[in-house]
Amino acid sequence: MAKTNFIRNSSAHENNYISEKGLVRLRNELLNLVDKERPKIVDIVSWAASNGDRSENGDYIYGKKKLREIDKKIFKLTKSIKTAKPVKIGTAVDVEKVFFGASVSFKRNQKSHIETVTILGIDEVDLAKGHVSWISPIAKSLLGSRRGDMVTLTTKDGEDRLKIIAIDYNLKD
Repeated sequence: MAKTNFIRNSSAHENNYISEKGLVRLRNELLNLVDKERPKIVDIVSWAASNGDRSENGDYIYGKKKLREIDKKIFKLTKSIKTAKPVKIGTAVDVEKVFFGASVSFKRNQKSHIETVTILGIDEVDLAKGHVSWISPIAKSLLGSRRGDMVTLTTKDGEDRLKIIAIDYNLKD
């Protein structure tokens, strides 16, 4: 895919790119909520409602709150899945360049410490794993670069220079 497809601002989520693994994860999460979690809570709410006064019934009040949270999550997941544009990782024309799905190792401001981020979809962000969104500032600065390139990342504290050390398309969980 062309670099420009991944660089446009997507604050309105006009393009909801996601890895194939990420889409499977979202679908499994939705199925779990619809088939298991929601029915459990509905049963609890029904039981609690049958116990009389609902205004002071903690099980009923908590159950209704939990049901609203699950319904919001189902709505969000359904929307994400419906608008998802799955991207097969590692099929970029030039695997020596950073595109969606790349794990990029870099040094910041000529320090010896190497950092690695993987550029994925909005619904796949997991900072503990180093998974960043393709619309994040760091991803935007890395997209299109090659190993050995120096790129600039603008932050609230100023500018960081990033030297690209490695690019890998073998997505790990």
